[in-house]
Amino acid sequence: MASSSSDAASPAIKISLPLAFQQEIFQSVRAEDQLVILARGLGLLRIVTNLLHSYDAAGDCLVLVVGASEAEVEWIGEALAEQNALSKAPKARGLRITDAMSVSGRRAAYAKGGVFAVTSRILQVDLLTHNIPPEMITGMVVLRADRVTATSAEAFILRIYRQKNNSGFIKAFSDSPEPFTTGFAPLATMMKNLHLRTPSLWPRFHLSVAESLESKTAEVVELNVGMTESMQQIQTAILQCIETSLSEIKKGNSREVDMEGWDVESALHRQFDIVVRRQLDPVWHRVSRKTKQIVGDLTQLREMLNYLLSYDSVSFWQYLEGILATQSTSASGQGKQNQSPWLFLDAAQVLFNTAKNRAYTGKVTNAGGEGIPAGLVPVLEEQPKWSQLSEILDEIERESILRLSSNDGSYGTTLIMCSDAKECRQLREYLQTVNRPVVTSDEKDEEDEEANANLDTEGEVKYSAAYMMRRRLRGYLNWKRDLSSFKAAYSEISRTTSSNAQTQKRAQESIHGRAPANKRRRVRGGANGGAASTSRAAGGSVQVADEQAAQVAQLWQVLQPTEAEQAAKQEIGADPLDNMEDYYELFDLQNLAVVHPFKGDMDDRLLEELRPRYIIMYNPDTAFVRRVEVYRSSHNDRHVKVYFLFYGDSVEEQRFLSAVRKEKDSFSKLIKEKGSMAVTLTTDGMAVDDPQEEFLRTINNTRIAGGGRLTATAEPPRVIVDIREFRSSLPSLLHARKIEPVAVTLTVGDYILSPDICVERKSIKDLISSFKNGRLYSQCENMLQHYKQPMVLIEFDKDKSFSLEPLSELNSGPRQDDLQSKLVLLALAFPKVRFIWSSSPYQTAEIFEELKRNQEEPNPDQAVAMGLEEGEEKEGIIYNQTPVEMLRALPGITGKNYKFVMQDVDNFVELSNMSEAELAALVGKEAAKKVHRFFNRTF
Repeated sequence: MASSSSDAASPAIKISLPLAFQQEIFQSVRAEDQLVILARGLGLLRIVTNLLHSYDAAGDCLVLVVGASEAEVEWIGEALAEQNALSKAPKARGLRITDAMSVSGRRAAYAKGGVFAVTSRILQVDLLTHNIPPEMITGMVVLRADRVTATSAEAFILRIYRQKNNSGFIKAFSDSPEPFTTGFAPLATMMKNLHLRTPSLWPRFHLSVAESLESKTAEVVELNVGMTESMQQIQTAILQCIETSLSEIKKGNSREVDMEGWDVESALHRQFDIVVRRQLDPVWHRVSRKTKQIVGDLTQLREMLNYLLSYDSVSFWQYLEGILATQSTSASGQGKQNQSPWLFLDAAQVLFNTAKNRAYTGKVTNAGGEGIPAGLVPVLEEQPKWSQLSEILDEIERESILRLSSNDGSYGTTLIMCSDAKECRQLREYLQTVNRPVVTSDEKDEEDEEANANLDTEGEVKYSAAYMMRRRLRGYLNWKRDLSSFKAAYSEISRTTSSNAQTQKRAQESIHGRAPANKRRRVRGGANGGAASTSRAAGGSVQVADEQAAQVAQLWQVLQPTEAEQAAKQEIGADPLDNMEDYYELFDLQNLAVVHPFKGDMDDRLLEELRPRYIIMYNPDTAFVRRVEVYRSSHNDRHVKVYFLFYGDSVEEQRFLSAVRKEKDSFSKLIKEKGSMAVTLTTDGMAVDDPQEEFLRTINNTRIAGGGRLTATAEPPRVIVDIREFRSSLPSLLHARKIEPVAVTLTVGDYILSPDICVERKSIKDLISSFKNGRLYSQCENMLQHYKQPMVLIEFDKDKSFSLEPLSELNSGPRQDDLQSKLVLLALAFPKVRFIWSSSPYQTAEIFEELKRNQEEPNPDQAVAMGLEEGEEKEGIIYNQTPVEMLRALPGITGKNYKFVMQDVDNFVELSNMSEAELAALVGKEAAKKVHRFFNRTF
């Protein structure tokens, strides 16, 4: 079913690419295998959809989409369905998704052909088990090509595909140029991983792109919104904390790590903390506790900048108080000893004081009284963008009234785009409650106050979010009260537990005699003083706690909603849902305002469905700016007016400009490397092995044993691999060393190297969890029972510091739960089990190659049969692993009885409704009790 990739698109196939540069990309990639690197927001998925449609409509093909996310698969599937309906192509079948298919279902679907979206984990197993012969594949379309590294599953898939199929095509796409510019010859390396020779670069400044997008431009109104003075102070304080934190890291680690480019501007990018951690990972065991804490603080400080500009003053102060609570109290409820260093800076004090004063000011004493404390003032500072947004919406409303009839193709919808879903909820609440009157109990003339609440001295309308802010402050005080109650209850529990422990200890000492001499502590006249100081400290703490509680209680009393506010709340929130069927109707898009978060390529479909006349970019986003340009240029009859809001002299503006500059620099580096790059020679599938290497392999596979006959084979060596191991990169690296991985479902071991050698592979994280639940003990026991040479491979990352215990605990003496002690006990319990330590998957592949030398090849059927009970299936059936793992996570389900459940029970709904007797017939009485209790317990 494979066909040449150089065939031109059939003239009968209709494509829906309105812009010239998109058509140029389509024709170029349709004619030749390429890696297409496109700037963000220029319609990548639309180009991919048209490419897939051209193959789908022609029929008689098998095209696989690899590397796509769930959202991208959904987008492509809907777009293909629409395009097939419009083109009325009789052979088109649309996008088919294989995730929910069984093994036999996938095999039958592949045989019929079409366009399939397959996850990398499923596809690599299907290729190795010949569930889909590589020879029948027409081609592969790889999305997110920037993630295809040498050890990735996608690179493994492409290598298998090219070894067996030299005529099928490979088309790779990416809209993220930055990953292609890091490392030595990064573009050439990526082309080698993708088995491609031609890169195609399409930045925003490309001549064809610029001509297409600048022919019809949208009307853009840029609004530079000034931050309040308190917001500027907070931003400056956070930046000072970031700068000081970076200086502390550089001061203590400048000799070991290259810290070029570690500055405040770089810290604004999303991936900065990941870059810092990646560079410190190799020396993490030599890094001080303070440095480790600062690395974690950088992420927190960067989040503060986003919170400051995105959310209201009360939510920001509540976020900061949460940070203070976690920094001041440990998990045990005691005072935290090692707090973050930035908390002791003067800038941190400015940060917290200013943030609190944006929400409320004043101090409440313990004096009684029922009136409103005179010193308490709720400030409730509003975000400057809110009033600007209200003015824009009023302007849009006036313009819509003047423009009574719309002759363009837009619906007249107003689309408001912001950063995330939380900010969307905040804006929706603001727009629903803006200018709603706030009535307090001490107002003399309520009607006059309500009438004049939204008028300034000149009689012009001003916008107020006081109603929403007071509601937010009440919510904060409720949270504060609950937090105080929780702390008090937790402290009481901790105190009671400690008291009981001390009582039990004294009882044991009274029974067994006095404590040993080396455990007794000598006190010289300090006991009374210590008790007195403790009581004084406790009294001070109680006084402070009482003062805070009184302040919160009285502030809560001030901000209790009045009757008018309660009525307004009921008016907004009342929804009895009576006679719902009478109220279903379509939205009137002419008067609709939609608040939506940025969602990448999904925003293209949003623009096409809503056809907005007005777009308000509440937050700047580079990709969405291009999407609006593409949308406006794609439709001659649609007029778009864009309002672009940003805080001037803020990190928001700096981050936007920096992202544009970084993308431009990345494309410049790619263009330069492409100009000097040599032709990438790929080892395509039909290449024959070197004759000398093939002869040596034959000699190595020759064995005489026990008077047997001399056997010689030129077949490559093989390793039997458990299907769950295909999450790791080791099977791919084994295949790269010309060791064929055979995917089966193993009951004993993870890798079978020979009839005698069985290996259980453990990462450090998996090793710790295996010791906790006792799984490693049973695994070693099973390996000893069925194999002569059982081995446990412990694999760690060479680029990260390796230690079985934290550095602070290495000199604390042996403990009962010490991991090294457990390893020693395991080795003593199973002296025949060999432990192998590997620093990377590369070294593991080399170790496996050495272990297999002069060994017989393992038999897959025998490996699958190992560990199975009599009467169990021995066919090596490959199940979908997600439901298998969910099933095995249930209490009472073990590695032996889960297959009985899978054979007799169709799904989890049926399993949850089974009685204890029915479960006992499958898994036994004790296990049935645990499973039944899990599904039927009440919380």
